[in-house]
Amino acid sequence: MTQPLVVFDNVVKHFGSYQAVERLNLEIYKGEFVAIMGSSGCGKTTTLRMLAGLEKPSEGEIRLNGERINDLYSWQRETPLVWQNLALFPFLNVLENVEFGLRMRGMAKAQRRKKALHWLERLDLAEFATRDISLLSGGQRQRVALARSLVTEPPMLLLDEPLSALDAHLSVRMQGVLTGLQKDLGITFVYVTHSQSEAFAMADRVVIMSRGRVEQIGTPQAVFLEPHNRFVAEFVGGKNIFPGTVAGFDDSGLIRLDSAQGSFVARLPQGKSVSAGEAVTVCVSAEHIELTMQPVRHNRLACTVVGEEFIGSMVNVYLEASGDLELKVQKTHADYNRLGVNCGQRLYAEWEGVHALILRDGGAPVMAA
Repeated sequence: MTQPLVVFDNVVKHFGSYQAVERLNLEIYKGEFVAIMGSSGCGKTTTLRMLAGLEKPSEGEIRLNGERINDLYSWQRETPLVWQNLALFPFLNVLENVEFGLRMRGMAKAQRRKKALHWLERLDLAEFATRDISLLSGGQRQRVALARSLVTEPPMLLLDEPLSALDAHLSVRMQGVLTGLQKDLGITFVYVTHSQSEAFAMADRVVIMSRGRVEQIGTPQAVFLEPHNRFVAEFVGGKNIFPGTVAGFDDSGLIRLDSAQGSFVARLPQGKSVSAGEAVTVCVSAEHIELTMQPVRHNRLACTVVGEEFIGSMVNVYLEASGDLELKVQKTHADYNRLGVNCGQRLYAEWEGVHALILRDGGAPVMAA
């Protein structure tokens, strides 16, 4: 099996009595694009700063290429960091900013200029080589920061919410630039963000953190389709979550559940078991729920339409069922118009049992390749 490039081995970081990272175990492989995501204060930036050498672990060990790096200073590691605010030098022009790391390494002027110009060309910045940083657009400054980090040809690049200051259109364009660079260069990207859309669009694997601990690690598709606990389901969004009690098993191997809204069937994730009478949490993705006046599925809820929201090519329909249960259903405009949905309308929400997932409890995260 391939040896990991980076290993976090039982890493803990606390600031006084506050524990920012709790027993982090994570392996990152060469050539991977790994996104660490979570809400503010979850520990993602602290994790990145420990890898960059800007914070020292309180406990545990970080290894890079098999070497313990806990005590190495940031400039002794091949882990350049692209900052959220980019941290470009305003007193240097574009070319001088890109050259800076090579200059600090003592590279001859002619050689470092040649390398810097190569990266400016690669990132479509050659025409701005002598321009002041203050005269660049946000996207151009972003690319200068990337060129400055990549000119040293590191094995790994760390990125701390680098797109957060860009408008939506430019952010999408920069996502394409980043993923293209990462694939072309074959180097490892470790990317911190609070944006699910960024992480899911770019990363090979995502790490979901909450309150200093890892909740789930896996591919974007696996995390979205099979969240391991309620926190992850709510964080990735688009899920309808409600409680139930295990009533037994049906003939197809699905679990029969009783709830305040009626009886349902749902599936168990691999490796989980439940027993009769156990209280569980179930989630159903918004796109898997059908709206109809005449239900045909076992899983059905009589609902009232309470709102609608237009988002690009999709429409979110908000429903209310008995017991103050709120549901969100996602439809295309064509499906929505065909249904002729109106606020206050009574109808049924229904779904297949295989699309209802019984969540794992909040124990140790389950790793996925």
